[in-house]
Amino acid sequence: METGRSPAGLAAFLSSRDFLLATRDKQLFVAERFAWPDLNAFNWSLDYFDTMALNNNKPALWIVDEDGSECQRSFHEMSRRSAQVANFLRRVGVRRGDRILLVLGNEVALWECMLGAFKVGAVVIPATVLLTEDDLHDRLTRGQVGHVIATSSVVAKFSRLPGSYTRVCVGPTQSGWLAFAESLREPLTFDPGGSTSATDPLLLYFTSGTTSKPKVVQHTHQSYPVGHLSTMYWLGLLPGDLHLNVSSPGWAKHAWSSFFAPWNAPACIFIYNIQRFSAASLLRMIASHGVTTLCAPPTVWRLIIQEDLSALQNHIKLREVTSAGEPLNPEVIAQVHEAWGLTLRDGFGQTETTALIGNAPGQPVKPGSMGRVLPGHHVTLINSDGRERAEGEICVKLKPVGLMTHYLDDAARTTAALRDGYYHTGDIATRDEDGYVTFVGRVDDVFKSSDYRISPFELESITPRARSRLRGRGGAES
Repeated sequence: METGRSPAGLAAFLSSRDFLLATRDKQLFVAERFAWPDLNAFNWSLDYFDTMALNNNKPALWIVDEDGSECQRSFHEMSRRSAQVANFLRRVGVRRGDRILLVLGNEVALWECMLGAFKVGAVVIPATVLLTEDDLHDRLTRGQVGHVIATSSVVAKFSRLPGSYTRVCVGPTQSGWLAFAESLREPLTFDPGGSTSATDPLLLYFTSGTTSKPKVVQHTHQSYPVGHLSTMYWLGLLPGDLHLNVSSPGWAKHAWSSFFAPWNAPACIFIYNIQRFSAASLLRMIASHGVTTLCAPPTVWRLIIQEDLSALQNHIKLREVTSAGEPLNPEVIAQVHEAWGLTLRDGFGQTETTALIGNAPGQPVKPGSMGRVLPGHHVTLINSDGRERAEGEICVKLKPVGLMTHYLDDAARTTAALRDGYYHTGDIATRDEDGYVTFVGRVDDVFKSSDYRISPFELESITPRARSRLRGRGGAES
């Protein structure tokens, strides 16, 4: 056995994973009995992925581009290729704890680099290729980046961003950058040379930062890889599934549903790369390639239901359909069920967490509700008076596995979020007598009218119905 492996950690992880897979349609039963694995040393990429992938020729990653070209990799191939990447990273100077800014699109190298960097023990900072130079500068400086791996199309953005960081280019060779293709010459096995603590840092995610400087969320070898067992459970993934998640690399949701959750099952990750989103094209891909599980944000689902879904009813293999990112309108859920007979299930979590709340497979869905608390989490609603109420801020009792450690270099924000024994999400919700949680809005978005709380989502949800009534009465739509 190579040094640095943890058989005990793997056994504990698999025990928790297998329990969830075996009880996937019994949410209340699971919530009472599920226990997170007790881990000391654990490296998900080395201990779990490599073991699961050994001589496993089942598909792990399937990428289809707009021009019709396709690329498939098996679990065995991904394991061996990521070992090459790990050896390459070590050779060019990456050491345990170093921070790597990863600016890649939905290309095979993204998954190879994530797995390879995790094996080395480096800390990955995923970033979307759409970031501006100012955004990249912020990540380089606040992230204290020592190494950059970037796709060739964004290399030019770094020309005015000086620094002593290692530069690695994926794609056509660029002046002043090391070629990622050199990693193909490396050995197919990797010896980590030491153990990884489950609490060692693994990922740094910069939040969207639409109204202020992005927060920098730190996750560990435990919090995201292991924590996303709850996400796997919510998505309803099974071994051998073909899972499509509509999400952009660089944001946490991509790690949720296009990396950890499917490979925890393990399921194959399906990617459809298209320059301009088309619901019709997406549906054709789902039907022609046999996608079995689909997760997309409500904005995408609202476009999907504008297509003729009933025409695909006998051509799709979908078993589970889910949504996250913002609340789902009941009308969308109803139209999907009418056309396909499938229940579109909502879920809730944040960059700081894994899936916390959701409608799990086989459970009754209440219109407008995002479901019940998922296994491994103790969630309560705390009002402004600091007491548990039927309406209040969604708070998570400390400390579940799937929770960030802190905000990087921001003690004030960390203290505010992790106070009084809870992680405070900043989101307001209600909970009914059956435990179903309904999103109301952000703490700073909700307003009152005649002593009732009203959120932007509630206004958005009633707008289509109001317009329909106006049209029925001969009114004009603005």
